[in-house]
Amino acid sequence: MEIIRDHIGFFGKMNSGKSSLMNLLTQQETSITDITPGTTADTKVALQELHGLGPVKLFDTAGLDESSELGNKKRAKVLNVLKECDLVILVIDPSTKNFDTESLIFEQVRELDKQMLVVYNLFNKAHSAFVGNVESQISNLGLYPSLELNAVDNSFRSLLIDFILKHYDSKKNQVELLPFVERDKLYVLNIPMDDETPPGRFLRPQAMAEEYITRHWAYPVSYRMDLNCARSSNPQKEKDRFDAFLDQFKQRPAAIITDSQAMDIMSKWVPGDIALTTFSIMMINFGSNGRLIDFYNGISAMNDLKPGDKVLIAEACNHSRIQEDIGNVQIPSKIKALYPGVDVEFNFGREFQSNENLKQYKLIIHCGGCMISNQKLQARLRELRNTGIPITNYGVFLSWLQGEKALQRVIKPWF
Repeated sequence: MEIIRDHIGFFGKMNSGKSSLMNLLTQQETSITDITPGTTADTKVALQELHGLGPVKLFDTAGLDESSELGNKKRAKVLNVLKECDLVILVIDPSTKNFDTESLIFEQVRELDKQMLVVYNLFNKAHSAFVGNVESQISNLGLYPSLELNAVDNSFRSLLIDFILKHYDSKKNQVELLPFVERDKLYVLNIPMDDETPPGRFLRPQAMAEEYITRHWAYPVSYRMDLNCARSSNPQKEKDRFDAFLDQFKQRPAAIITDSQAMDIMSKWVPGDIALTTFSIMMINFGSNGRLIDFYNGISAMNDLKPGDKVLIAEACNHSRIQEDIGNVQIPSKIKALYPGVDVEFNFGREFQSNENLKQYKLIIHCGGCMISNQKLQARLRELRNTGIPITNYGVFLSWLQGEKALQRVIKPWF
């Protein structure tokens, strides 16, 4: 099963001790520390097991107060990281005078409804006397749990871990990958394998589904459909092969999970007594913490599109794209055929556009999100909810193309 990690980030001004805290937790020089301002040029990430909490992902971020063009780029990156963190640790050197940076971080934490802990890094024990001054300058900061320590003193490590364990409420994703799987039942994974499929392994969603079904005492069986034959002028050979595959089992498969791009075939060929859904729908439900209903509701925006409207295709990975790529070829061509004059634009990669830029779109069609963390995906969805823009998913869209009956069918197993 996919390892779900709590994302914990250290945020603050330059030279406040963020990197030293990172090293204190990891017990090694994970981040470079130096008195030179701006030493942390980019976010440093470390994976670790914390006793009592489990697997975590730690983020050591650049200082938000660097005043330069490069500093502005760092600032944008850091604020994006903050959106993905489950726990924000605000690191403060109380001996400094200006706390505008800390106030900005605090405002972001409250706006995004993040959990936050405050660590006062005392370069000198006498600096403890300045803590009250910080809390008087940042309204309501004193309501958050705080800890005073010296980040370069290893004796404070256990105190820091205990502080996190005491005050942090872990919200690891508890959504089941395939909640409808039953013990001793048979489940078919339809994996067409196009030219983008890497040799030697399944794609992440396929491997996750296979592992989940096996772990839950059920039986995964993989089937490779020949989509070219199925879509040819004479598809009967492939249809007969598929029917023969299903008929060889003494026990009828309980469900088939298919590659979304095969829905034009599978919606017609899969018998009605076998449940049907897609890998993309599986991943977006899992990664969004069970918010599949948002993507189902979002598809209704397709009915209101008119010439001049813009639709954004959002794909969270940068794989090499072939001629029949689902994101930049198949889905756009379907939209343009159904809605002439509608503009289709793309956002490929792990970074997302700003809210102001997103507001120009009438609909966003997102991939399954299998190549980004659940936290990053949920941060994206939180931004989209704030803008009010409808969002749907590759699997939902490609099922919707086959009609309302097909759409209801692939959604049914999840509700």
